[in-house]
Amino acid sequence: MLRKRSVTISGHRTSISLEDEFWAELVHIAKQNHTSLNAMIAAIDGDRETNLSSAIRLFVLANLRAAAGR
Repeated sequence: MLRKRSVTISGHRTSISLEDEFWAELVHIAKQNHTSLNAMIAAIDGDRETNLSSAIRLFVLANLRAAAGR
């Protein structure tokens, strides 16, 4: 299910819309990297070339591909 979530990036609140599966994987990646979810989203935000929700999906996909050795 697609849900709207609020996060804080660089001191300001913003909303992102992500499916539960992408959100769960994003939380998992943050825990694996011993970083906060907001810090990881801020890093994704700083590198993105598309909207933030799409950038997060692409980040999660890239991490899953790397873990699968692709």
